Amino acid sequence: MNPIQEGRVVIVGSGLIGCSWAMVFVSGGFQVTLYDIAQEQVTKALEKIGKQLKELEKIGMLKGSLKADEQLSLIKGSTDLKAAVEGAVYVQECTPENLELKKKIFCQLDLIASNDVILSSSTSCLLPTKLFTGLKHVKQCIVAHPVNPPYYVPLVELVPHPETDPSTLEKTYALMKKIGQSPVKLTKEIDGFALNRLQYAIISEAWRLVGDGIISPADLDLVMSDGLGMRYAFIGPLETMHLNAEGMLNYCDRYREGMIRVLKTFGPIPDFAGETEQKINEAMCKETPADPEHLNARRQWRDDCLVHLAKLKKEMKSDGM
Repeated sequence: MNPIQEGRVVIVGSGLIGCSWAMVFVSGGFQVTLYDIAQEQVTKALEKIGKQLKELEKIGMLKGSLKADEQLSLIKGSTDLKAAVEGAVYVQECTPENLELKKKIFCQLDLIASNDVILSSSTSCLLPTKLFTGLKHVKQCIVAHPVNPPYYVPLVELVPHPETDPSTLEKTYALMKKIGQSPVKLTKEIDGFALNRLQYAIISEAWRLVGDGIISPADLDLVMSDGLGMRYAFIGPLETMHLNAEGMLNYCDRYREGMIRVLKTFGPIPDFAGETEQKINEAMCKETPADPEHLNARRQWRDDCLVHLAKLKKEMKSDGM
């Protein structure tokens, strides 16, 4: 089978997320045009992608069936948005998280888009109604929010605008599956989508526990990394409930009252400032000083861990687990 796919994908923005998306799409055999306003940025991004693909190939963690050189040959750069989008089947916008900037980009895309191309945003927190309302191609618009970095973490949240055509959602879902991502569909927009709502719920209770002097910041992180996170790497909270009793109904019957009792003791939403902020910052900086060198080294370690976890999860799936 020829691994090269029909159709071309455009990535708007050559930052970290844009580069990672480009790598994901070429791993699935798609031709990619990487657009940015300055040629220098595009050139740097292509060099960076080439280097990363080679490194991944070296350690046996390159995604897809094509070799690194073959994947790199599928990417070209552009500083002309109209030329880049012409004939494309899918556009993934990856500009900074700024509403006015993104709206400006989508207004430009709206003027040059065909009636077939899907216009998608990587935004993590801007609602589709804020981004797409009033566009003539609104039916073709959708949020496809990845988890950073999308090359190593496959989840993509698909969030439609109220006027998004159902076929846009289905086509985007199918495309994400084709390139090896794990898409989830939200039926309608909600502030924070699903991932950040869950993440913020955890962060706020973590903050309260540390702020109330119940547990140290280091031990709090351990509760997740060596506790909940161990199983959440493979199953979610709902399946955890199902398996931790004789099924979901039995779990609710057993633990309903206890859950409600504990949840009633949760404090107000923290202000994420003041004494607790200083305490947590001090603990974090003790392990990883907040300078670019130390932070980048720790991020690299995190990404290496994600590579190995992704490999393990793939092996577990292929073993039929």
